[in-house]
Amino acid sequence: MLDVKGAFSSFAVSDIGAAGKFYGQTLRLDVSDVPGMKDLLQLALPGGAKVLVYGKPDHAPAAFTVLNFEVASVEREVDALVKQEVRFEIYQDGPVKTDAKGISRAPGGPTIAWFKDPAGNILAILESRR
Repeated sequence: MLDVKGAFSSFAVSDIGAAGKFYGQTLRLDVSDVPGMKDLLQLALPGGAKVLVYGKPDHAPAAFTVLNFEVASVEREVDALVKQEVRFEIYQDGPVKTDAKGISRAPGGPTIAWFKDPAGNILAILESRR
């Protein structure tokens, strides 16, 4: 077993400045520079989790969701983010289907909607079941 002192997740972006603006201003998350490190941001998420975002010039976005946000109402958050010019993904082919707003309400699954950050990384908001 590892002698773990802590853990965090990370993902890459192509433009750290655009990422900082998107995560800080558009999503209104707590974003900070990492002291002494270049091209790194830290997202301090509600609940205490931290995510490291790093700049990578040859970044290629993942084909899967890299970060999920639990919210009280997906419908309300989609409406608010659309006003911030966030575009939600519409999925009609494949196992997951979304409505015209980009919200999936599949029986047995969470109410969820996907969108991308400026680097093309896939993010999701889903209704909390807590």
